[in-house]
Amino acid sequence: MAMLEIEGLDAWYGASHILHKVSLKVEKGEIVALVGRNGAGKTSTLRAVMGLMPRATGRVRFDSTELLPRAAHERFKLGLAYVPEERRIVQGLTVRENLQLGLVASARKIDERTAIDEIAESFPRLKERLHQQGTTMSGGEQQMLAIARAMIAKPSMILLDEPSEGIMPVLVEEMGVLFRKMRDQGMTLVLVEQNVEWALKLADRAVIIDQGEIVHESSAAALLADKDIQDRYCAV
Repeated sequence: MAMLEIEGLDAWYGASHILHKVSLKVEKGEIVALVGRNGAGKTSTLRAVMGLMPRATGRVRFDSTELLPRAAHERFKLGLAYVPEERRIVQGLTVRENLQLGLVASARKIDERTAIDEIAESFPRLKERLHQQGTTMSGGEQQMLAIARAMIAKPSMILLDEPSEGIMPVLVEEMGVLFRKMRDQGMTLVLVEQNVEWALKLADRAVIIDQGEIVHESSAAALLADKDIQDRYCAV
């Protein structure tokens, strides 16, 4: 059974019907890239999985547990983490204190000092800035902090919304190395990205969403080689 199974997912913002019978599966230990034009429904899909849409129907199962009746914080306790596009670094808190927030709602008993030491080894830039206010760092460093905060409770899956947006190329490459390492260590990633080429080079599988519907699924390598489909559904 797939780690994440979505079947016939519909979602709304008020009267606006955003997602239409979305169905997809994510297997344990893979990176899946969810791509498409702006406004296609990519972020709404992640938000529906996390319980952050005002209304959603259908079926969403994570490790065989039905998610739709559960609140967002309950989904996090099941091992499903989310890094939103806006990062949500808490102003006035240091890097260390922002990382501590990632442990607050965890269902696991994790030693705080050990967890921060371990996560800092994976993020050398953050290790140097543990006592610096998080919001005073560069955009790329704040993105790293948001990812580290999601990782610190050791979830089994992370949903990432536009992690490369506004980030300088050297940090984007560092992020790609990190994501591959996370996958190799057994973590599962769902990646929403506007940087299609980068995402496809990184991912194992690719899913295209257009006007709230899944219109294409393939290996990431196959979609990377198919410029016609990319131009049809992903071109800005």
